Amino acid sequence: MLEVEALRKSFYGTVAVDDVSFKVESGEILGFLGPNGAGKTTTMRMITGFLEPGSGKVTVDGIDAAEKPREARARIGYLPETLSLYPEMRVREYVKFRAELCGVPRRDTKARVEDALATCFVDDVAQKPIGNLSKGYRQRVGLAAALVHRPQVLVLDEPTVGLDPRQIVKVRELIRDLRKDHTILLSTHILPEVELVCDRVVIIDRGKIVATGTPETLRQQLTQAPGMAVALKGEIPDADGILRQLPGVVRAARIGAGGETRVLLEAERGADLREGVFRECVARGWTLLELYPRQATLEDVFVRLLATRDAEEDAKGEDLPAAVEEHEPRGEARS
Repeated sequence: MLEVEALRKSFYGTVAVDDVSFKVESGEILGFLGPNGAGKTTTMRMITGFLEPGSGKVTVDGIDAAEKPREARARIGYLPETLSLYPEMRVREYVKFRAELCGVPRRDTKARVEDALATCFVDDVAQKPIGNLSKGYRQRVGLAAALVHRPQVLVLDEPTVGLDPRQIVKVRELIRDLRKDHTILLSTHILPEVELVCDRVVIIDRGKIVATGTPETLRQQLTQAPGMAVALKGEIPDADGILRQLPGVVRAARIGAGGETRVLLEAERGADLREGVFRECVARGWTLLELYPRQATLEDVFVRLLATRDAEEDAKGEDLPAAVEEHEPRGEARS
């Protein structure tokens, strides 16, 4: 349904998106993840026609977006992270305006508008000026406007930003329900949201795709075996350093709060840390409150990938020859 091939974009000589390629199948929800400045928004703007690619190709429902931009855009609904709404317009009036812009036939406009308002839970404020709405309501008005022409592809950039917990749950349910009629590309910083909603994930960093797959596949491929969570009574500043020395432990991270010390341990594949942790606690007189397996999360994968990329970049920097310093003669001022 949506295919991106070798997209590339530079700004003033700096590469923002570098050879990005992926496909989103019909009825699929694809999570598009990356740190700030990774190239996510630039990629989505190229897909939706707001930016012209430096090179590469976007195909929407078999239509080349460069050759037939109007036809391709008609098949896309876009919810940008930063919404540009008309605060003086009323909600129903604005969604109707967007329907007309998107070429919805006049005979269908009223029904489409009412359906979009109800679907996005804004029918109760349909007669209110947009400028009087909360940020959460404005976000849902933007989603209604993206849906009103019933596009085949939805591109959603941070759709739950500014919503309260109850609204977030409703929007997540809505996104899952929308897959019946739409193919969805979803960008979000809320990683648990991705695991709850998305079928597959693409992770981008520094303009390049660094991983792709289902959340479960990425957890299996890019993390070690399930680790352990250890809870100890009292504040024990060196607990992580001590437990890190146990056989089979790869990493240890300590969290001290509320009169307890919690240590998250990452194990080698196949290693069982329980007996070693228990014996160490007994030997040191620590009171062991909890000891339980901890499954890797998508957040663990994300952090691991970015840390690996940072280490690779640092290694490249160390391999470069040192810059030759130019010294000015002493006593002379720079003109």
